[in-house]
Amino acid sequence: MRDAQIDQQHERSHGEARVAVAMGAAGPRLSELWQSGSAKAFLPKGAPQEVIFLNTSGGLTGGDRLALSLEVGAGLHFTGTTQTAERAYAAVSGCAEVQVNLTVGAHAHLDWLPQETLIYQASALKRETTVALAPSATCLLCETLILGRHAMRETVTRAQLQDRRLVLRAGRPVWAEALALTETSLAARQNPALLAGAQCCATVALIAPGAEDAAQALRPLLAAEGCETSLSAWDGRAILRLRAAEGWPLRRQLARILGQLRGRPLPRVWQMNGDLA
Repeated sequence: MRDAQIDQQHERSHGEARVAVAMGAAGPRLSELWQSGSAKAFLPKGAPQEVIFLNTSGGLTGGDRLALSLEVGAGLHFTGTTQTAERAYAAVSGCAEVQVNLTVGAHAHLDWLPQETLIYQASALKRETTVALAPSATCLLCETLILGRHAMRETVTRAQLQDRRLVLRAGRPVWAEALALTETSLAARQNPALLAGAQCCATVALIAPGAEDAAQALRPLLAAEGCETSLSAWDGRAILRLRAAEGWPLRRQLARILGQLRGRPLPRVWQMNGDLA
């Protein structure tokens, strides 16, 4: 039998979901819902106040593409989240790409609270989140990373992550940050300026007039067992950084902080794996 080289073609996952909500005569109403491929979006029953995005492929690997879009109309107070944690799996070649575009209308507010992103060994992910605020709009953002499967005692030593976030008000940048994970930075994870040995980290950003006052109310909550939290606030921005050795203490601390900032509990899908009250 003659040896032959076989090129393996792996199926790639592509998905896009767009949701738009607006204020109608009887309250909030859905004005657009479009979805294709692995990206889905659904809204709980009743007047739409929350959208839940889902990637039905079960995770992301090299070559996958996912695009999520949410437009919140003028005067609305809305929440966007994900049904479960997103998983960045090992990539044979290339990287997975995720594009998130959020638009918030005049005098509207958006809480963008996706659940965790799980970074697996040898994964490669590029994600960009852009928030376009009207001059009078506000937003609350949260992103969480968990490195490896802790129940399997996995330590991630090789991964590629480019995670960029940009908030614009009337087209002008008001907050931007870029996070990169590489084999080099993971090898230096014990550095206090980096992860300080943590396996989980999160960023919370409140972009709103009076964010400094909201930050003052958070200071009594910063001390939490198993989770290190820092806070800075200036010029209509309050930014919190969290890191922990395990996911559950981080999640509990996020529930306390986000509950304080929102004035109500986390979305119901966040609470399916345990009591976060």
